[in-house]
Amino acid sequence: MLKSFVVPVLLAGLTAAAAAAQNAPKIEFPAASPPCKVEQRVGLTDVTISYARPSAKGRKIFGELVPHGEVWRTGANSNTTVTFSTPVKFGGRDVPAGTYSLHTIPGTAEWTVILNDAVDGWGSYAYDAKKDRARAVVKSATLAEPVETLEIGLQDLRDTSATLCIAWERTRVAVKLEVDVKGVLLPQIEAAMKGDGPKPYLQAAMFYYEHGLDLKQALAWMEAGIAERPDAFWMTYRKGLILEKLGDKAGAVAAAEQSLELARKAQGGIKDEYVRLNEALLARLRK
Repeated sequence: MLKSFVVPVLLAGLTAAAAAAQNAPKIEFPAASPPCKVEQRVGLTDVTISYARPSAKGRKIFGELVPHGEVWRTGANSNTTVTFSTPVKFGGRDVPAGTYSLHTIPGTAEWTVILNDAVDGWGSYAYDAKKDRARAVVKSATLAEPVETLEIGLQDLRDTSATLCIAWERTRVAVKLEVDVKGVLLPQIEAAMKGDGPKPYLQAAMFYYEHGLDLKQALAWMEAGIAERPDAFWMTYRKGLILEKLGDKAGAVAAAEQSLELARKAQGGIKDEYVRLNEALLARLRK
């Protein structure tokens, strides 16, 4: 008889507890190390960094909280990951497109920065050096001002490179990333110039100019673009830049003067911008 009485009471208690839990207020507490995602295009490569950001909170970080000479998760919580949409060079080493976990071995004067194939771990507890995709040994720098919260990002952006930077407390390390823009873009430019339809004269000419390629070809493309748009003073200005780089000072002066004359007739803020640009180019050419 007691048994038959106890069971319903227990069931009723469990039901009440479940109902209370369901009706309890849902409270979201702030994360000790908030998640962060950094997305950056380098040339034609999309780079995504996902990591959690711990703060120093008065603690001594490197050499104490993060020991020297040991693998560090380089963040908090789950693995910090880095994703590349194309192959890259990481510290001079070839890395295929894909997602990798980021680990480091901090030292007093230099760090080892690691990309590892295993991405689903919690921190570096299950880190396996056999799965390393690339390692880079880099010098560390001392910052003049402390960084309270860990920062991982991309700096020094160029068409063909960037630096992956890690900064916390008074320490900063950076690894060079390189991407193959020429190998991807040059065949596309060649195909576009041979094909039907509008031609990317301006963009192709400036790509050649900025990457030290065939300047005579760049000039020919710029002139073809100007022939289509004689009033395009922004292209005539860039023709002057190409001529300057070719060593044709007289031609560059003529292009800058023509661009300046056209710019002065324009409307809006672009007028002032190109007046300044051409005046600066002329001042440089006339030294």
